Amino acid sequence: MEGGIHVAIRAETLTHVLGVPLTNTLLMSWVVVIVLTILALSIRRKISMVPSKLQLLFELLVENVLDFIQTTLESKELAKRYFPLITTIFLFIFTANLLEFIPGVGSIGILAREATAVAGKTEFIPLLRSMNTDLNVTLALAIISFLVIELSGIVVIGFFKYFNRFVPFQAFKHGIGSGLISMFVGIIEFVSELIRLISFSFRLFGNIFAGEVLLSVVTFFVPFIIPVPFMAFEVFVGFMQAAIFSLLTLFFIKLAVTEAAH
Repeated sequence: MEGGIHVAIRAETLTHVLGVPLTNTLLMSWVVVIVLTILALSIRRKISMVPSKLQLLFELLVENVLDFIQTTLESKELAKRYFPLITTIFLFIFTANLLEFIPGVGSIGILAREATAVAGKTEFIPLLRSMNTDLNVTLALAIISFLVIELSGIVVIGFFKYFNRFVPFQAFKHGIGSGLISMFVGIIEFVSELIRLISFSFRLFGNIFAGEVLLSVVTFFVPFIIPVPFMAFEVFVGFMQAAIFSLLTLFFIKLAVTEAAH
């Protein structure tokens, strides 16, 4: 809408590269990767045998997170294996949520002619848009988390033991009734595994997209001072959503590698 609030559920396409659409959320994801890479290289270059206060802070954070993962998984080996994944998920999502508040994100863009509009009418397309307001991005993260959870159960427990949760044929040894009940429970377990894809992706997408719309409305009607507390609240929401996504991934990995053993 010209001169008004720009709200679009689907990510806008900026151009096409070799026939592949380049959207503003995809461009934003590249920015997030570049920012995290530069930050990681900067921290690594400043590491020394005599740690500075900043290095001590990072070491303390890493140790506490690693201890938490180890306590949850009840295994030092598994904690070291999944620590990079859990922390990467958190940093990737939280950094993307923070970059949403950088001036220019969502406000600097291009004017493109609408395909279905009358001649001469154009629409505003921002160059950068909050990455997690694109359901494709959150779904991709959910698929990665889902595959890691399922593969973790297969690798740690074993293929047959893990899928015995969903197809418990051994339960028929105790009778047809017991077998049928176990099969029904297995179907419920299987459906609940698939539902995680929906819950993971829509939870993150819904919260971040709703926050972006709220900020857009507040900033449009009251552009000074009033939006500040809303922005602070959205930073908190962004942190919580990143923490929830990474923690749920960790907890479901815990269930995958232990539940079938009981």
